Amino acid sequence: MGSPDTADIVKGYTFDTESIELGVLIADGQPVPDAKIRISLSMLNRHGLVAGATGTGKTKTLQLMTEQIARAGVSVFAADIKGDLSGLALPGKSSDKLLARTQAIGQNWQPHGCPVEFYALGGQGHGVPLRATVSSFGPILLSKVLGLNETQESTLGLIFHYCDTKGLPLLDLADLRSVVSYLTSDEGKPELKELGGVSSASAGVILRSLVTLQTQGADEFFGEPEFDTRDLIRTTPDGQGVISLLELPNLQDRPAIFSTFLMWLLADLFHDLPEVGDVDKPKLVFFFDEAHLLFADASKAFLQAIAQTVRLIRSKGVGIFFVTQTPKDVPDDVLAQLGSRVQHQLRAHTPNDAKALKATVATYPTSAYDLTEVLQGLGIGEAIVTVLNPNGAPTPVAWTRMRAPEASMDPMPEQMMAGGIAQSAMMRKYGQAVNRDSAYEMLTRKLEAGAAAAAEEQQRAEQAKADAAAAKERDKQAAAQARSQGRTTSRPAPKSGFEKVLSSPTFWNKVITVGGEITRGMFGTARKR
Repeated sequence: MGSPDTADIVKGYTFDTESIELGVLIADGQPVPDAKIRISLSMLNRHGLVAGATGTGKTKTLQLMTEQIARAGVSVFAADIKGDLSGLALPGKSSDKLLARTQAIGQNWQPHGCPVEFYALGGQGHGVPLRATVSSFGPILLSKVLGLNETQESTLGLIFHYCDTKGLPLLDLADLRSVVSYLTSDEGKPELKELGGVSSASAGVILRSLVTLQTQGADEFFGEPEFDTRDLIRTTPDGQGVISLLELPNLQDRPAIFSTFLMWLLADLFHDLPEVGDVDKPKLVFFFDEAHLLFADASKAFLQAIAQTVRLIRSKGVGIFFVTQTPKDVPDDVLAQLGSRVQHQLRAHTPNDAKALKATVATYPTSAYDLTEVLQGLGIGEAIVTVLNPNGAPTPVAWTRMRAPEASMDPMPEQMMAGGIAQSAMMRKYGQAVNRDSAYEMLTRKLEAGAAAAAEEQQRAEQAKADAAAAKERDKQAAAQARSQGRTTSRPAPKSGFEKVLSSPTFWNKVITVGGEITRGMFGTARKR
């Protein structure tokens, strides 16, 4: 292992600008109290990475950086994956072991709590409920949550486009389900005919995925009132930045929605915040814990959106630190934008571990350390650090003994946390769910109106059919009556007595005989016997 020049390293971390202290340099296996390893506040919006194997001290580093950034007057957001960070609100507790460690690095340890606001997704956990509407979440993020492929993601984008153009608010999952069902129904298919429509196969996948999402509790997350991400940027009257902690219980049961929601927060901040360029200190520093969950099985469009957000959001005064096990968990396009690196111990127990270790070493600037050896030999609470100096150049790689947090490293008691949450101004603003008129109600009314119109039309048709049948029956009866009347009119009327006499053959025989006799006697013919 090489022996880097201590003086050169210390010089590299000597800044004129305001900074936070990460720890002290380790030289020849011992901490050097005067060799402070710092990061300038002006470089926090150039983003960073905190990495290391489980149990090597990542969470304590996250807590250390969070409390120092907040004390410098910068707001902080962090996801509390294991419930370990709630103690940030309380002063730490002294112990012989703690003091021995802090004295060895020249840290004047003083117990100090921080202003903390507790949040929970949709109220699932301890904190102010955080909600977002389906519309604001957008098709790309939602596709990531639903696990859709590119074709299905395109279909979902078409559905969102339809809702935007038709003024159908997508607030919760019921709204989205109703729109998908409508666009695949006989009534709705013509709506998107010119754009190719929504295939039954893609619609089926989306609907089934929505049901799965519901079982993960997403119904409570999607809805209103929607969280205004600008509420993450707050300071106390004494100038400290407020730390916003998002509790993430049962992460293993629903990783996609948690990680994607954090990405929504960043995307929303990027949309809302004004451009500020390079500043002395950022408005907000965002710690993205368990970052590998965000990138796992992500579509190309999703990864492009993340890379673009990370690249551009620094000009809005927002810094992002990804927290994960190895740099390999972060895509190259994103990793290339992370200016600060705090790397805890890496292990090489398997071929994959060895490959990850080699890849990690390759990402560091040239140094006098044998990083392959050092990274495997780091103790708990030690890390390899390199950051950007105020001029934007990378500092020398430094083997660092990290400072101890001054807030409590134990979770806050639940009863105490509940009392603080109940009195929060954010709870008054976001605590009560709202269910206003949206796509579900609008389409329900439209379908009901259509069904009522169809029923009315069917009733009119049936009435017309009945009227036609009745008219036909009347015509039939009239015709029968006419035929009956015709037979009655042609029958001879009863003969009178005189008519009967006239019609008698005997009478006419006598008339003929008498008439003949008369006739011949009068004309001069011969008389007959």
